[in-house]
Amino acid sequence: MLRELQIRDLAVIEAVTVEFAGGFTALTGETGAGKSILIDALALAVGERGDAQAIRAGAARLEVVASFAPAAGSAAHRWLHDNELQADDECVLRRVVSADGRSKAWINGRPVPAQTLRELGALLVDICGQQDYQSLRHRSAQRDVLDGLAGHAPLQEQVRTAHASSVAADAALQALSASQRDRESRLELLTFQAGELDALEPRTGEFSTLESEHTALSHRQRIGEALDRALQRTCDDEDHSALAAISAARRALDEVLRFDPGLEAPRSLLAEADAQLGEATDLIRHRLASLEQDPDREAGIADRLAALRETARKHRCTPDELPALRERLQAELADLAGGELTQDKLRSTVRQRRDELTALAARVSAGRHTAATGLGKAVTRNMTTLGMPGGRFEIRVAALPDGSIGPHGADEVEFLVTTNAGQPPAPMSRVASGGELSRLNLAIQVVATAARGAPTLVFDEVDAGVGGAVAEIVGRRLRELSAGRQVLCITHLPQVATLAEHQATVSKTTRAGKTSTAVRMLTPEERVEETARMLGGVKITEQTRAHAEEMLGAGKRKGRA
Repeated sequence: MLRELQIRDLAVIEAVTVEFAGGFTALTGETGAGKSILIDALALAVGERGDAQAIRAGAARLEVVASFAPAAGSAAHRWLHDNELQADDECVLRRVVSADGRSKAWINGRPVPAQTLRELGALLVDICGQQDYQSLRHRSAQRDVLDGLAGHAPLQEQVRTAHASSVAADAALQALSASQRDRESRLELLTFQAGELDALEPRTGEFSTLESEHTALSHRQRIGEALDRALQRTCDDEDHSALAAISAARRALDEVLRFDPGLEAPRSLLAEADAQLGEATDLIRHRLASLEQDPDREAGIADRLAALRETARKHRCTPDELPALRERLQAELADLAGGELTQDKLRSTVRQRRDELTALAARVSAGRHTAATGLGKAVTRNMTTLGMPGGRFEIRVAALPDGSIGPHGADEVEFLVTTNAGQPPAPMSRVASGGELSRLNLAIQVVATAARGAPTLVFDEVDAGVGGAVAEIVGRRLRELSAGRQVLCITHLPQVATLAEHQATVSKTTRAGKTSTAVRMLTPEERVEETARMLGGVKITEQTRAHAEEMLGAGKRKGRA
């Protein structure tokens, strides 16, 4: 259950700490005092989206800390253990939203993503706000309520996965079928293009190599003359060649080496230069000889380059890209040749995925029908005690049009209701008023939480649109819900508040032009005053106080009954 809620710099709240007890707690106060801010703060703590606009004016950030005590063996307790986030018997959720809109979250002091916070928050708190009552008008929300009661969460995840796989298989088959429609003409074109490239046999790196060789061959005369000059300077001139000069220098050093051993280093360098000049000379002679070996080579290379360029132009690519193009065309030819076999495999896969999805959707449908019958009867019984005598609640579970199956299964779910005896049930979106929606939501919660639900339930003005005896019945239902779990409810009705075991008041004050909100738990005496305020309006008389005491006393007795 929720033990403590700390709020700092949220809306008009500067700093508030509220301690909560188990059972049923009513949250009361003047309209506009900021009661719903408490719900917003708790929602932030359990992972709802943060908004920088909610930060109190002048503050750099808002911060909410919610402390829970998950029961041993509960879903939240197991989740903390499985995710290695446990900390004794306590669970502390912290959320910070900065002025730049960035949000940070912690669980028991360890930073976590917002999604992780939401996963745990769903196991700790169930918040039913005004928007949740209105959402019951939508079929998707109605389906979620029914599936929640049926306990379909793991099965529905399987349906979503199977649906995604089925859609992907269908798309792959359609894409392949579309490509196969022009198969014959494409096969003819590919066969011609691949045959042309097979005859040409382009090789990786061939074009660049041939271009370099062709350039050299086209300047054969100039290269030969340069090679002749190089040989002349290095070795052919016996008196003035580089080899002759180096040899003479080595001999000169040899004559005086015995007088100066330090000359060994330059003598060794001259010897190395002599050897390198010899190697260079051999390479020059080899190249010079190769220039005269194949006089027709230049023409052959020119023809090959022209063929490569022309083929590349036809295929709108560079000559160097021709080998890769040849491989792609051959691969596509192979795919088209085996297209029929591939289509057969894909058709088999589509049937298999569809069968898996159909089987899972059938299990979901069966569970929905069973849950719909039980929920319809139970909510109908509760409607009578919630000010809608003679009302009837039914759930229609019908197959989707054309027998289709979506990510949520094969059904559409719709809540049907009549609030007047003798009238046939009609879609809730057209029949129920705002106040009736809130009471219907409460009737559904009473049923749903009997078998499941978070340990802390929060209701924001579930008593909207009711009064008198019906308001008292709403209070009793909330008190019933608090057996075995914690219930927090914002209310303006004394009939509801006096049935609560605990009561907190929210008040707003303005000092020096600055507005702030405060929250505090009430003592028994203070509860009398607050109840009298709720009963009596501006002026509170002794008679009003006496009436308040009487209602609180009756509330205690009814709570024990």
